[in-house]
Amino acid sequence: MNAIKKYLGVIWMILGPVAIYYLVKTAAAEIAKKPVIDTKIQWAVFVIVFIPIAIGITIFGYYAFKGEYDHLPESSREI
Repeated sequence: MNAIKKYLGVIWMILGPVAIYYLVKTAAAEIAKKPVIDTKIQWAVFVIVFIPIAIGITIFGYYAFKGEYDHLPESSREI
């Protein structure tokens, strides 16, 4: 299971920057296709909101690859 976590960590680390690249590329293409202020604001909001999410995905993948999630603590909460 730990090997799968490390493998998926690499996937997450790659997915974050790739997603940012395609988001910015799509935003630039859509703004060029219809350069009105509404389109610029819409895509600016999409990019500004999504970039921290993609950075978080990359950080999560880094920690998974490093093995930080290999030994998760047991829950001490009783049901």
